[in-house]
Amino acid sequence: MTINLIANSNNLRMKNSKTLRLVSSDPWLEPYENAIQGRYDYFNLVEKKLTNNERTLSDFATGYMYFGLHKVYNGWVFREWAPNATAIYLIGDFNEWEKSLDYQLSKVENGVWEIHLEENKLKHQQLFKLWIEWEGGAGERIPAWSRRVVQDDDTKIFSAQVWNPEIQYKFQVEKFIPTKNPLLIYECHIGMSSSEEKVSTYDEFRRTVLPRIASLGYNCIQIMAIQEHPYYGSFGYHVSSFFAASSRFGTPEELKRLIDQAHEMGIAVIMDIVHSHAVKNEVEGLGRFDGTPYQYFHGGHRREHPAWDSLLFDYGKPEVLHFLLSNCKYWMEEFKFDGFRFDGVTSMLYRSHGLGEDFGSYDSYYNLNQDGDAICYLTLANKLIHQVNPHAITIAEEVSGMPGLASKIEDGGIGFDFRMAMGIPDFWIKYIKEVRLEDWKVGHIYWELTNRRIDERTVSYAESHDQALVGDKTIIFRLIDADMYWHMKRGDENLRVTIGVALHKMIRLITATTINGAYLNFIGNEFGHPEWVDFPREGNGWSYKYARRQWELVDNPNYLYHGLGKFDKAMLDLIHSVPEFNLTSNNKVWDNEGDQVLAYQRDNLIFVFNFNLSKSFTDYGILVDSGSYKIVLNTDNVAFEGNGLVDEEVIHFSQSAEDGTYGKEWLKLYIPACSAFVLKKQ
Repeated sequence: MTINLIANSNNLRMKNSKTLRLVSSDPWLEPYENAIQGRYDYFNLVEKKLTNNERTLSDFATGYMYFGLHKVYNGWVFREWAPNATAIYLIGDFNEWEKSLDYQLSKVENGVWEIHLEENKLKHQQLFKLWIEWEGGAGERIPAWSRRVVQDDDTKIFSAQVWNPEIQYKFQVEKFIPTKNPLLIYECHIGMSSSEEKVSTYDEFRRTVLPRIASLGYNCIQIMAIQEHPYYGSFGYHVSSFFAASSRFGTPEELKRLIDQAHEMGIAVIMDIVHSHAVKNEVEGLGRFDGTPYQYFHGGHRREHPAWDSLLFDYGKPEVLHFLLSNCKYWMEEFKFDGFRFDGVTSMLYRSHGLGEDFGSYDSYYNLNQDGDAICYLTLANKLIHQVNPHAITIAEEVSGMPGLASKIEDGGIGFDFRMAMGIPDFWIKYIKEVRLEDWKVGHIYWELTNRRIDERTVSYAESHDQALVGDKTIIFRLIDADMYWHMKRGDENLRVTIGVALHKMIRLITATTINGAYLNFIGNEFGHPEWVDFPREGNGWSYKYARRQWELVDNPNYLYHGLGKFDKAMLDLIHSVPEFNLTSNNKVWDNEGDQVLAYQRDNLIFVFNFNLSKSFTDYGILVDSGSYKIVLNTDNVAFEGNGLVDEEVIHFSQSAEDGTYGKEWLKLYIPACSAFVLKKQ
């Protein structure tokens, strides 16, 4: 079934096809029209094969209803796909973990095995696995389609669990429509969301953290580490059981209740889904599930990711497409997730996984390095997801900048709603590390934040979990470093802390208000959470000290964290005040590199930044539309741990420019050093 995409090959171009909009809208893509058309044609070909050209992808992606363990009217039925197996048995605490004929599966067809059991053969919460035999070997396996997997507290062994509670959770919100304009994302991890040194739960997050998120003004949470993973410290990126919500955090019902309550609060819930690779574990995961190395994965040199120590799916196999597409639909139908942030998309798009590539020109996207099957899978996934829920949200974590990733499928794109603007946090890190504050170029900053394809929406962010992990530093830590330990109490701050706190607000304000799609914040970073994230491991004595969030810091008005948290809320309130803020035009109105002053306008708001550390400006003129203006947000406000140097009650009136420059008028402002404010036209 695999068809390789060949860049610039006329063989893949369907006769008499019209030029795709992705190409017609970007002259730089014209030399690669055949490759883009070929990619689109291949997607259509594969979709027709999967659906027999008679049903929808949503109809196709129902494997979770067939495979795995299911309670039926006359007992139980279990099915598994294991084409290389010679025999399969259910083993568990119901038969002393020994294979027996009573629990032996029968081979049906196409590598599928099944067993029908009477109702008294299995009970809720019993543990089980598969004993799979193949020519030359045998071993225990956790079923690939398991919906519930638990770990023994003492032995640390994982097992599947029969899950059929008497009371099934009933959703209160049947249909939820997310707000996308703008989408304001709170990236979070359930386990590390408590102040206590422990693994937190779905229920605790729902009761204690979800209200915080709602009060701040975020309208979407992006949850990490939902799919079951053997090693907690992997941050959920080495998945073993793709259909099982991690039992570390509680039960499936508790996760459903969390999502339901978020919807009641007007908050969308998306999953950080991992389909780019899988954990290498064989007992817990899919590695050599039926004794072969290539059942779900590539064989040979393409089987393992060279940097991630994980296994790579073979997206050219219909069975793998069925597994992964069914996985997408399962999480949406069973738990009512509103969509997904697809992890590791760059690794999927390229045979090199993007390693060692600079992506310096369009040639980098069409040079035979692309994985046509992976690109096809992502396109299929986006079409499926939006068939299941037309209001769904899909986000690509992708760094190469491949054109069309977040363009419509019918235009020749891959169909994501958003792509991560991964260059922005990299830019901020590089700037803070390598450029003296005195040398920051405001025009360069603005260009980096707004340089994107006009037809693709992005998720802008100053930092995500990547910058918070041990071995890296958050923005607040890069700005203040060790002084955070001693001088974050109000009244005890030193110059470095004062500057760091000011820049933290300015960086977030300029990043959040230059968006063309969405803005993302990682849990706790909105108030400058100190230190890094380090999960329990041998190197730290299996400590949970850094795998948590110290909410007491932002709750205490005696600490500067409190004001930073208040600023984040005020910033989001401002964004909410403009209908469809991200769709408004973004126009630069002033850029003076020598002064380090920048101003830009969106709707009736003017954003003014002075990145100069030492110079405040009096009667500083910027050219604006005629009218009166009033400050509606000010980073220097004392409530946000500023100096309060600006009178925010003053109404500023524009003054005629003698030469009538551009039909604009001068607005004369006092702009304190290292501060920013937002003016609203009255």
